[in-house]
Amino acid sequence: MKTSASSSRLSRRTLFAGAGVAGAAAVAATALPAVVPRRAEPAPMTDRPAPEKGGGYALTEHVKRYYKTARV
Repeated sequence: MKTSASSSRLSRRTLFAGAGVAGAAAVAATALPAVVPRRAEPAPMTDRPAPEKGGGYALTEHVKRYYKTARV
């Protein structure tokens, strides 16, 4: 009878230890996404020559992407 009581305590200890580890893992998983990796600095902007006929509109990749997504 004494062996069943000691094995019962052992399984309770294992249960509580497992619950503690699971809780610690949950806290770590919650805090982990808050760490943001450092990104490389953006490339410096280059000055374009002024257009010959006035205006300043240029069909850049950004503008092309906008028109592509705005299609109906």
